[in-house]
Amino acid sequence: MEKKCKKAKWLSGEALQIAVKRREAKSKGEKERYKHLNAEFQRIARRDKKAFFSDQCKEIEENNRMGKTRDLFKKIRDTKGTFHAKMGSIKDRNGMDPTEAEDIKKRWQEYTEELYKKDLHDQDNHDGVITDLEPDILECEVKWALESITTNKASGGDGIPVELFQILKDAVKVLHSICQQIWKTQQWPQDWKRSVFIPVPKKGNAKECSNYRTIALISQASKVMLKILQARLQQYVNRELPDVQAGFRKGRGTRDQIANIRWIIEKAREFQKNIYFCFIDYAKAFDSMDHNKLWKILKKMGKPDHLICLLRNLYAGQEATVRTGHGTTDWFQIGKGVRQGCILSSCLFNFYAEYIMRNAGLEETQAGIKIAERNINNLRYADDTTLMAESEEELKSLLMKVKEESEKVGLKLNIQKTKIMASGPITSWEIDGETVETVSDFIFLGSKITADGDCSHEIKRRLLLGRKVMTNLDSIFKSRDITLPTKVHLVKAMVFPVVMCGCESWTVKKAERRILMLLNCGIGEDSGESLGLQGDPTSPF
Repeated sequence: MEKKCKKAKWLSGEALQIAVKRREAKSKGEKERYKHLNAEFQRIARRDKKAFFSDQCKEIEENNRMGKTRDLFKKIRDTKGTFHAKMGSIKDRNGMDPTEAEDIKKRWQEYTEELYKKDLHDQDNHDGVITDLEPDILECEVKWALESITTNKASGGDGIPVELFQILKDAVKVLHSICQQIWKTQQWPQDWKRSVFIPVPKKGNAKECSNYRTIALISQASKVMLKILQARLQQYVNRELPDVQAGFRKGRGTRDQIANIRWIIEKAREFQKNIYFCFIDYAKAFDSMDHNKLWKILKKMGKPDHLICLLRNLYAGQEATVRTGHGTTDWFQIGKGVRQGCILSSCLFNFYAEYIMRNAGLEETQAGIKIAERNINNLRYADDTTLMAESEEELKSLLMKVKEESEKVGLKLNIQKTKIMASGPITSWEIDGETVETVSDFIFLGSKITADGDCSHEIKRRLLLGRKVMTNLDSIFKSRDITLPTKVHLVKAMVFPVVMCGCESWTVKKAERRILMLLNCGIGEDSGESLGLQGDPTSPF
């Protein structure tokens, strides 16, 4: 098998021809000729590289001038060569590395089939079609749903983009007819129940299938019906979920929970109280949800039978395939879990998690942090659950209750990734034969939290992340083909959000404030002024 030579994308045909001649001279041992050709190749390569980046920078400048934001940042990614993890070789069950394309596809199908395999101990007792229906779907609902679907997104297995439906004249009427038929019969088209899984690598060994997140691509047309169903469920979401759950809720976000946990730590320090945290990590939380238990949970929470039946039939008979770098696998059945990429998944998981916390008795227990005559013992963002208490014994009691109730509905704690953080004395914990690690700091929803509540570590971390972005954009900032306003635009769009993420809850000291004002993460004092950042009222620095 002939080895393919990698070549830089800026090399011209002239440079490649000289490279071939240089290789021939080297193989024949012609040292003087090789030396001359190598010098010529280096000269032309430098010229080509300079011309290439000049053209790229001119395109960046033109895209910014024309207001083509999407093309602007795509060109930036192409220019700076952003790393994209590729799905390479993976290990099979026996720890061996399959090399043939069919073996790799077979391994992915084997892994995903096992991951989503239905538990046979809990049979589905379906009552059939529901006759007591919710109000019919209106044509204006279909129009709203179609217009609200985000564009420029990957299509599902049918390959039809949402933009096609948005420009077709009679699309709303046709989709309304289909949605209304589903609404009345509670039967979904099979194409709308199919998913294409895209394995996206997470942290860890990229050869292990378990270190990939399976993102589902679904039919864009099905998203219209899913949007309507989500809107009908929304009133129940607001009624059932408490304030401590901020995941996928309107007007709430990760920054709210980051601020909450910082304020709790500050109050504990103010009143000289010890505080104990347990950051729970579930193993494959979205992929482990038991469908039958989910329908029972929705029923117990008072959701209409019609909506439950629609959801049940959506998940009954689901099929999926895995798209790998070597092609797609055969279709297989999905028996459990919710699709990561489906509009409804976050909403359904929130109901599932809320049921666990209610059964664990977190609202009734006295364990927790007492603030303003209120007892707080947990903060949640979807599956990211944080338990807290004023003593080690209380925290352990809370954890064991949550663990027990989670396992009853099919969710298991990942003990290796579950962490304990405490401001007071603590002993070693062991659960199911595994030791729970005690840490002095933890990355909570993307922000570094320390047991003493000091924000200095997070500020320094954010500055380093900002410097990394600046370093990646170095070739662009040094280019004379890009104007100063464009460079300022890029700093505001790509550096500021990284550095200032979660800054609302920072307690900033005088020295740190000065560093932030100078944006000492790659721009520096002098160049910061030259970019016009110091006098800009919109700059957070």
